[in-house]
Amino acid sequence: MSLMFLIIMALVTSIILYAINAMMPKKPDINKISPYECGFDPLGNARSPVSIQFFLVAILFILFDLEIILLLPLPWSINTNPTTTTTATATTLLIILTLGLIYEWLQGGLEWTECWGSLI
Repeated sequence: MSLMFLIIMALVTSIILYAINAMMPKKPDINKISPYECGFDPLGNARSPVSIQFFLVAILFILFDLEIILLLPLPWSINTNPTTTTTATATTLLIILTLGLIYEWLQGGLEWTECWGSLI
């Protein structure tokens, strides 16, 4: 009985959301339909120099995104491993990443005005 109720509720919710979306006015925004991507002008010179800091910020984003993936199994790990081992592993990972972030910050790798100012 409860499974059938969940299926019906999911079906009703999806139909309602689809109906609301279908009734919304379709006025495309010029910024959403333009091919402008990643801060580069697609119609400009393809050989223009790009600041290496732009790629550094992208790599840092990927690194901290992977950190979340590495920390995700911690609640399950607490049930199978000793709590001290899990806590020590998570703390070590976070300390290493925090020290790396502080190092990049002190080296000026996160200066947004330098990074984006060279692209404009």
